[in-house]
Amino acid sequence: MTSPNTNNANVEIEPVQAYLDRGLRNYWYPVAPSWQVANAPIGLTRLGDQIVLWRDNVGHIHALEDRCPHRGARLSLGWNLGGSVACWYHGIEVDGSGTVQKVPAVSACPLEGQTCVKSYPAQEHAGAIFLWFGDDANKEPAPLQLPEELVGEEYASFLCMSNWKCNYQYAIDNVMDPMHGAYLHATSHSMADGDKQADMRVRKTDTGLMFEKVGQRDVNFDWVEIGETGCLWMRLAIPYKKKFGPGGNFGIIGFAVPVDDNHCQVYFWRTRKVSGWQRDAWKFMYRNRLEGLHWAVLEQDRYVLESMAPNARDHEFLYQHDVGMTRVRRLFKQRAQQHLAALDALKAQQPEHGHA
Repeated sequence: MTSPNTNNANVEIEPVQAYLDRGLRNYWYPVAPSWQVANAPIGLTRLGDQIVLWRDNVGHIHALEDRCPHRGARLSLGWNLGGSVACWYHGIEVDGSGTVQKVPAVSACPLEGQTCVKSYPAQEHAGAIFLWFGDDANKEPAPLQLPEELVGEEYASFLCMSNWKCNYQYAIDNVMDPMHGAYLHATSHSMADGDKQADMRVRKTDTGLMFEKVGQRDVNFDWVEIGETGCLWMRLAIPYKKKFGPGGNFGIIGFAVPVDDNHCQVYFWRTRKVSGWQRDAWKFMYRNRLEGLHWAVLEQDRYVLESMAPNARDHEFLYQHDVGMTRVRRLFKQRAQQHLAALDALKAQQPEHGHA
C-alpha cells in the first residue's frame, strides 16, 4: 500500500498509517445523497469496500457487500426485488441481511438460507444515506448522533456533495485550517474581511475539539469544531451580512468520506437557523443567489488539494497555525491504534484451524 497521492507502489508504510489512509472504521459515514438511490440498485465504493444500495417497497435503504456469493458478480448490476436483490448473472436472490433467499437455477440448493454476504446497518437523515462501517470487533453500530443543525426543526439546510481526487485526510486537514480562508478565499463573497495574521488555540468540547483564532470571531472563517458522536463531523460558521438574507451566520456541517486511498467524497450541509417566512426567504435566496457562490469557494479548495505535491503530508513544515490540524491527526492515529489492537486481541482469542 502506498501513501496518499502517490504512484510509487514500492513505498512501504506502517500498518497504522495504511489503516488511516483507507479510512477510520467504527463510525457512521454518509455514502450517498438520498436522491441518488431510487428504484434500481446502485454500486459504490467507500472505505475501500464495494457496496450495493437499494430501497425496498416502503423506501427503506438496504446495503450489502457488492458481491454475489455464487461467482462474485456485482449485485448492483441486478434487479431490485424489494426486500432482496437478484444477481444479473444467474438470478440468485440475496436479502438485506446478506442471506440467500433463492437460487432459481437449481432445486434445493444448499446455498439457500446461508448468510454469506456482508450487510451494513443503514440510516437516512437530512437528505443523505449513512452506513455503519464496523470492523470484526465492532459489528454492532454505535448510536448515530448528528449535530443539531441537521436534525433540529429550527434549522434549514442544503446538502452539497462533491467528489475529490485526494485522500480524505487532506480534506479534513483543509477544514481544520481556518487561516486559509483569509488567503485562498480572500476574493469570495464571505471571507474577504479580517486579519491575515492570527494566533490559534485548541480547546476541548463535550464532543471533540474546537480550533479558533485568538481575538477574532464572526469576521471570517475564524473557528472550526470537530465532533465524534458515532460519526466524525466538522462544524464552522461564516458571518453573513444582512443583504444575504435572514438567519444570522451561515453554518456548515461537513464530513470527509474515504472512497479509496486517493479519492474521497465531501458532504457539506449549508445551514441557517431560520423558521416561518424567513426559512422560505432564505431558501429562495440560497437557490437563486448564493449556491453558485458557495460552489465557487468549494472548487477553490478542491483545486488546491488535488494539485498538492506528491506525498505532501510527508514533506511538511508545520507552524503555529497548524496546531488544531496536528491535534486531529493525533486523535485519528490514537483511534487507529485502538482499533487495530482490538482486532489483534480478537484474533488471538480465536482458535487456530487447519493444523494437523
